[in-house]
Amino acid sequence: MKEYFVYMLANKYNNVLYTGVTNNIRKRVYEHKMKILKGFTSQYNCNKLVWYEQFEDINVAISREKQLKNWKRAWKNALIEINNPNWNDLAEKWFLKSFPAV
Repeated sequence: MKEYFVYMLANKYNNVLYTGVTNNIRKRVYEHKMKILKGFTSQYNCNKLVWYEQFEDINVAISREKQLKNWKRAWKNALIEINNPNWNDLAEKWFLKSFPAV
């Protein structure tokens, strides 16, 4: 079964958000953290995974990503705070010290 993820990253001040979609969330978050992917997230230091949802259908995931990108910031904040009220990095323990291959 294929897995797809829609996710949101924040910077350390939680005042910038990035929404994306991927089929390998660990690899994609690693790429953001290491600034391998040049662009918005590296420019604004969005490397803290604060929210994600999992899907089995890529079309549903892409549709959800587009929906979230059109949401008001207050709605996104509320969605994050349902399960992550302190805006913790949900991927913090994925890459302990040595950053193993993903």
